[in-house]
Formats: sequence, C-alpha cells, structure tokens
Amino acid sequence: MPTTADILIETLIDWQVDTIFGLPGDGINGVMEALRTRQDRIRFIQVRHEESAAFMACAYAKWTGKLGVCLATSGPGGTHLLTGLYDARLDQAPVLAITGMQFHDLIETFTQQDVDLTRAFSDVAIFNAQVSDAAHMESVASLACRSALAKRGVAHLSIANDVQEETLDDASRSKRNRPSHTPDLWFEGSGLPADEQVEKAAEILNGASKVAILAGRGALNARRELAEVADLLGAPVAKALLGKAALPDDHPHTTGGIGILGTLPSQEAMEECDALLIVGSTFPYIEYYPKPGQARGVQIDRDPQRVGLRYPVEAGLVGDAAAALRMLNPRLKRKEDRGFLEKAQAGMRRWREMMAQSESKPDMPLKPQVVSRAFGRRLPDNAILAVDSGQNTEMAARHIDMKDGQAFGVSGTLASMACGLPYAIAAGIAFPGRPVFAVVGDGGFAMQLGEFSTAVRYRIPLKVLVLKNNMLNQIAWEQMMFLGNPQFGCELQPIDFAMAAEAMGGIGYSVSRAEEVESLLDAAFAAEGPVVIEAVVDAYEPMMPPKMPPDYARNFRQALPETPGREAIEASVAEEPLKTMIAEDRQERDQGQKS
Repeated sequence: MPTTADILIETLIDWQVDTIFGLPGDGINGVMEALRTRQDRIRFIQVRHEESAAFMACAYAKWTGKLGVCLATSGPGGTHLLTGLYDARLDQAPVLAITGMQFHDLIETFTQQDVDLTRAFSDVAIFNAQVSDAAHMESVASLACRSALAKRGVAHLSIANDVQEETLDDASRSKRNRPSHTPDLWFEGSGLPADEQVEKAAEILNGASKVAILAGRGALNARRELAEVADLLGAPVAKALLGKAALPDDHPHTTGGIGILGTLPSQEAMEECDALLIVGSTFPYIEYYPKPGQARGVQIDRDPQRVGLRYPVEAGLVGDAAAALRMLNPRLKRKEDRGFLEKAQAGMRRWREMMAQSESKPDMPLKPQVVSRAFGRRLPDNAILAVDSGQNTEMAARHIDMKDGQAFGVSGTLASMACGLPYAIAAGIAFPGRPVFAVVGDGGFAMQLGEFSTAVRYRIPLKVLVLKNNMLNQIAWEQMMFLGNPQFGCELQPIDFAMAAEAMGGIGYSVSRAEEVESLLDAAFAAEGPVVIEAVVDAYEPMMPPKMPPDYARNFRQALPETPGREAIEASVAEEPLKTMIAEDRQERDQGQKS
C-alpha cells in the first residue's frame, strides 16, 4: 500500500518531473525514502544549502520550461528556501516546494522546529497546502503541479513527517473524495491574443515613424518572429536583462541592454521613439521607458495582469509571444524610412568603440572589463551563461556578447546575490555535457561558496569567473549615486577563491595582471571539470549608467570627497569611456541652464 510520500513522488513522475533539488533532514525522511526507491526514474540532487535548492529549481524551470522542484526539511530548512522561491515568484518560473513539518499532533505546541511553513509561505506561493493524509495527497499533489505551471509561480506542499509514512489504508477518506478523480495531465491553452487587439496593434505600429522594441524573457522562444518584426518596422531592439539572449548581441537591430546596466543607444531610442512595442517584458525601471504620452504603446505578454503595468498601452496582445507575432507580422507594412534604425546602429558603433577602450586597458590594478571581455570571447556557440547580481552583472551585460544558440540566466526582478552559482549548476544538471559558465562577484560567490563542491560532485563542466575586488561594489556606487553618501560598510575580508576551489576538489586559477589574462584563460578553458578563475580587479572602477542623470552626477560629486579611494576613482572617471559618460551629463546640465 503506497504511503503519502510514495503518492507524491509517483505523481511528480507522472508530471514528467525528473529532478528534485534539496537537502535531507529528519522532517522530510519519508519523502527521501520514496525518492531512494525510485532513483531509476527521478534524480535527487543534493545541495549544500536549501537556498541553493530553491535557486536551482527556479533556474531549472527557466532553462527547461518544465516544473522545477525543491525539497527541504521542517523549520529552518523550509525557511531557507524562501529567497530562491521569491526569485521564482517574481520571474514567473513554475516551481514546487516540498517541505517537512513536525509530528502532526505536535503542531503549535512549541516543539522543536515548530514553524508553520504554510503561514511562512503565504506570500510567496500561489498554491499553499498542508497535507493531512495520503488521500489528501492524491488530490493536492497534481493540483500543486498544475497551479505552478498554469500561474507560472510557486506551489508549496508541507507534510508532517509522520504523515509522510502513513498509507492509504491509514487515511480517513471522505465519501466525496473518490480515488483518481484528478488527472495527472497538463492542458495548455492556445496562447493566442484577440484578433481585434492584433488589428489595433498593427494600426498603431504602421502609423508610427520611429518604433522602438523592448524585448524580455518572454521573447526567448520567439527569436525568429522578433527579428522579423524588427526588420518590418525598422526598429532598434533594446533588451531587458532577462531577454539578453532574445537576439544575438551582434544582430543589426539590437542596441543591447536597457537601464543602468544598458547602453546609450537603447536609452536614446526610448527617448526619441513615437511607438513602443514591448515583447515579453515587464522591465521594472520605469524611468528608462519613454515619457507617458510621448509614444503609443503595444504590449505582448502571456499574463493580462502585466499588460500596461510599466507603460500605458493602447493594444494588449495577451498570449504567447511567438504566436502573437505570427499573427501581427503579416499585417505590418515594411517601413522604407530606416533613419531611426540607422541612427541607433551608428550609436551602437560608437558605444562599442567606447566599451573597447575599457576592455583593452593594460592598467594595474586589473580592470574588470578586460577579463570579462576575454572570458566572454571564449564562450562556445552552445554555452550557457549564468551571472550573479552586482557589478559583475554590469560586466556581463555590457562586455559579454550572446551569440545565437547560447543561453543566459540571472535572478531578474528579485536581483538576489548568490544566484549565479546555483543557476549554473542547474544548467549543468538540465543539459548534461553542455558547457556552462558563470560570472560572479566575490560578495555573492562567498554566500554560497560551498555549493562549488556540488558542481564537483556532479561533474558539471563549469567555468566560474569570480571578479574579486574585496568590495560590494554595486552597493558602494549606489550609496554614492543614489543618496550622495560616501561608501560605507562595503569592504570585504579577502578570500582565496582559487585555493578554495582546489580544496573542494576542483581547479583554481588566479590572475591580477592584464598581460596574464589571455594565457591564463586559455589554460582554464582547456581544463576539465569545474574551474574557478579568480580575477583580482580594481575596487575603485566606478559603475556608471549610460547617461548620468543630473541628480546621480550631483550626488556622486557630493559623496566623492569623503569616499575611500577618492584619487583612484577620480583617475578612472578622467579616462574613457567614463569621461564621455560624465560629459553627456555636463552637456545636458549646461543646456538646461541656458534654456
């Protein structure tokens, strides 16, 4: 007779779940036994911290489009999942979290690990249930999977450890709860927008003379259709970070990223367009969109709740991006005037020249742009790249080009540190044998450093570039630019990450001089197995937006006199490309004073 845990795992197998990320504990041992006896049909990937398990489940769902699953014990095991689960919630990744609980008759008695995880998960989960017995599990296991996939969010099942081992014979089945009344099937909708909205969108876009496109993660499976609509409209395509792989970075229509980590041509396209087509993105930084009333808006999104969320739109195409564009594109007239696109392309040539200046500096300390560009240039055509949150994100966004066939992942809306390594490991588990790469900062990497041993254990073909500046660098620049305060509390105690990699059974390299970068990366890329490349880089290399807003520039100048390393920072901003970025701000400020 199957136990509650057996029913759960058999249901997951029926839903084509092949991998569960987690860490054992006494509150989840019944589920662990169900996994042990089914090792030939479902994999258990042991992590070193439950937060990583949730990040991996989220990333696995993003990489594959399938349901990601994570597992944790009662009390602190469950609460450790929350950061990774919020990553899934905010980036709309379907994830099922399974947690244990204390004995069912000791709940709310102040016993050990007496945490009501259903209450703790009430904000993060779109489906959230405490399982009462095996008969209840028959009903809720499928519903949890279906809910996570249908709503692209987090489902949570919490099971008391004694309930996990109870059988169907032990269950008190009500007469209304008939066996097998819920199917283990997924019925997907058509994902097609309303025809009248498609017609309205075509009217708006055909009537505009300067169309800009903003593409996000929802456009990843619509690359061909996105390239077609960009060509028809003569439109530059700015990419939100989650949509970095939506078009190759060398595509003639793309202007690269948008926002503080983006490019100047993307920002200029948004400032000058008279129509905006948003494809699969709710990029959160509203200040980088066109001004309301400047441009007519069209948006494609699977979630009607998100249409018009960031920018007012007149036509909302609710559905799959590829399907919506296949309906829209035949109704568009090819624009003969390519002036708007050509201006953006000229801007991109200038932008690339500026970036090349920072990518070729022989300076000491080593500039992070130099090693980032050299690392990215070596990525093979089928590479998967994961990045962490911090200044390393800027390095990957601006200095590593995505090619056609490559994949890119990051904690998007949550922008959590410590995501890069778990994301990369999940990619290696999802696509065995495919080369995996990560760019991380020393701050985020240290948070989940032990997880590198997971990459060693599962023989992930992983190369991790650690930009080590002994500083929480993005936070330091935000303190200065956002508030006008000197950097404080951001210095980090140095860690020898190359030595740590060796201690965990991997391979470690360290580089600190520009002239050593090429040869060292050649050696690191030739090495087999998980590799850490520790790049000791300039802690005083500023993180700048493509165009400095006047308040950022004013705050930066205010904070600089009391900031440690002032002389080094001043030397950096006196050189290209930062000199030009600052000059853009001065021109804008001078024009404002004249007017």
